[in-house]
Amino acid sequence: MTGLAASIESAQQLTVAWRGLVLDRDAEADVRDLPGIAVRWADCQFSFYNCITLTESGAGADLVAQRLTQAADIMRAKEQPGFLWLFEDLLEDEARASLTAAAERAGLRYAFPGTGMAGDLLPVPDPVHPDLTFVRVRTDEHLRAYADLQSRAYDFPLEEGRDGLVGSAHWKNEMYAYLAMRGDVPVACAATVEADGRLFVAFVATDPQWQRKGYGEAVTRKALYEGAAATGLSRATLHATVAGAPVYPRIGFEPNTPIHFYSLTE
Repeated sequence: MTGLAASIESAQQLTVAWRGLVLDRDAEADVRDLPGIAVRWADCQFSFYNCITLTESGAGADLVAQRLTQAADIMRAKEQPGFLWLFEDLLEDEARASLTAAAERAGLRYAFPGTGMAGDLLPVPDPVHPDLTFVRVRTDEHLRAYADLQSRAYDFPLEEGRDGLVGSAHWKNEMYAYLAMRGDVPVACAATVEADGRLFVAFVATDPQWQRKGYGEAVTRKALYEGAAATGLSRATLHATVAGAPVYPRIGFEPNTPIHFYSLTE
């Protein structure tokens, strides 16, 4: 799968996976599919659970500008901050060229980049790393460790990550979430979850003091291995940060669409 089809898949994977995550966090969360806009907003302190994305393919400059304004208005009505995820390859060339100016007019600022990736790569071998053992997330203690790894890796307060994950039945039962343990110290984490016939990789993180040792790749492979064994799926998808982008092609993922993350300017 290449080109526009891969970009459409990448955006759909976000809307499907985040529906389960956000409704697990709050059954009254704002989960709506509007014309051209998908809202997946838990309105919690964990900003990655507060998400809006544009869903139309082949959108022109005027329509994209309109959707950005609508999305920003929805974000302003929320109590907690979050992100607009924009999948670049869904836009027409003219819309891409005018994106920066359109976002600024809507009151959005560019936060950071990402990359959609996918591959028909499953199953993968059960990984072995000389430093690590792997523990599946089954308890609130595990979830707290997982949340704290997210907070350390992405540099936000510990209570924000915990507000998103701790107490979640979805994470303990529906997701194949793993901690990589160096002795009794959790050093990295990764999760997979079934989403519309794919195995979606989510929330990979490594404690900054243990980076560049292959821990993130090893625990991602573990989550993929166990998720594939349980579901029988063959295709996997993910949304990579800059830090993770060099790792995933080694597993078999192929980059597709650039992703732009925006937050409100005020």
